[in-house]
Amino acid sequence: MKKKRQLRTLIKVKLKKGSMKKLLYFAITLFVATSCSDGGRGEVIGAGGRGIWYNPDPYGMLYIPAGAYTMGQSDQDVPFVQYSRSKTVSIQAFYIDQTEISNNEYRQFVYWVRDSIARRILGEEAPDEFLTVTLDDELEEKDQEDWTLNWRGRLYWEDPEYSPLLAEMFLPESERFYQRKEIDTRKLLFEYYWIDLQEAARKGRPLVKKLSNTEYENDDEHRTEMKNPDMPFPMEAGVHQGRDLDLGFRNSKGQNNAIRGHEDRSRFIIHEIINVYPDTLTWIHDFTYSYNEPMSNMYFWHPAYDDYPVVGVTWQQANAFNVWRTQLLNSWRNKQWESYVQDFRLPTEAEWEYAARGGLDLSPYPWGGPYIRNSRGCFLGNFKPMRGRYMEDGGFHTVKVTSYHPNDFGLYCMAGNVSEWCSTAYDESVYEFSHDLNTEYKYNALDHDPPSMKRKVIRGGSWKDIGYYLQTGSRSYEYQDSAKSYVGYRSVMSYLGRGGPDRMGDI
Repeated sequence: MKKKRQLRTLIKVKLKKGSMKKLLYFAITLFVATSCSDGGRGEVIGAGGRGIWYNPDPYGMLYIPAGAYTMGQSDQDVPFVQYSRSKTVSIQAFYIDQTEISNNEYRQFVYWVRDSIARRILGEEAPDEFLTVTLDDELEEKDQEDWTLNWRGRLYWEDPEYSPLLAEMFLPESERFYQRKEIDTRKLLFEYYWIDLQEAARKGRPLVKKLSNTEYENDDEHRTEMKNPDMPFPMEAGVHQGRDLDLGFRNSKGQNNAIRGHEDRSRFIIHEIINVYPDTLTWIHDFTYSYNEPMSNMYFWHPAYDDYPVVGVTWQQANAFNVWRTQLLNSWRNKQWESYVQDFRLPTEAEWEYAARGGLDLSPYPWGGPYIRNSRGCFLGNFKPMRGRYMEDGGFHTVKVTSYHPNDFGLYCMAGNVSEWCSTAYDESVYEFSHDLNTEYKYNALDHDPPSMKRKVIRGGSWKDIGYYLQTGSRSYEYQDSAKSYVGYRSVMSYLGRGGPDRMGDI
């Protein structure tokens, strides 16, 4: 009580002197000092107030516990190929889609891009209805306004007031088939960025263009003395954008703790703009002397194929989908005052094979044993059986994503139906040099790179492949900028926590 009376007296004195700002500063300082000194009785007890974390299961995904397995061929290889290598690897826990991404799921992405473009166009004429304005509280200037899309209002495409403004999104009359008013899919461009963490993790002199800067001396050296007087203490820094910074401090003995960072992190932000609409003509140009026009006309947008796997999607489009899916979820979680979760992404080759095996190590197929039929003689996947009798397994082209029996992890169509993109760059000798911990090999190919550097792993085999490619250890590839009628994908998300068989141990 005595301390409280002293505090009240002190506050009254401050108020009489007429400095509310100083009083607020004093109160905050007093609170921080008190909380730091009394909260843990001088002991380290953690920051506090964070609660217990439990990783929420993403919708449509299944949990795959951490573990180890023998990666590679589990059966006799084709003679003289010298390809039947194996490698013991360990994989951390992750979530993976129970099914391949369907047409309907990918269409949600396409519609979001379409509607966002439309709302941006309408926002120029009716900003109060289609845009949300956030004003900077400090500057309160018009040029500091942050405009975002307002998704609450419903978008009426046939509204007589707004339809003339949206006319530019539709095909011109000269390009329409049968005079149908359809969206010009060439304008469905998705703008996004991703973080190149591999480049950010490199220490040393990065290979970037030099920028002229008069603040630095000797531009040929990796580290030079910086002549910026605003720095609080002497430090060495990179001489041009992207160089490493020395964030340490040289003490009186001449020692430096060698903490390093990057001068400009913006160069690790890779900006992308990509068209999101699938290539529906893949059904025609993938096969010579074959009649597949009906699939090109209807497969992606008709409700009959809603639950069929999306095809005609490039490796880059699959990555763009995962960026959008990540932001869609984390934006919602942010509004609910919940913590962010890991990003959605394509599975690594090792993750895909681990999930496909379903915990059955050294089994050639996801369902186990060495045969592709069950005991009643029925085929267990959608592929090309019996030298081209496509309907013998129940599917002519693709089938629904929930077809056939799931493996022991509960995953559907890990063999057959469509091959699936992996994040891994294809290299024949990857088992020789890759690490045994979360095995992965990445290469971000440039336009001028040879085609061999643009190969990405596909796994699982498809409706047009023979049974060999349905094996869990069989590897193949497609080029990252190509779209095929037999290649789809599914997403994964790394698990936050220990990730053992019993997830209760993470709580």
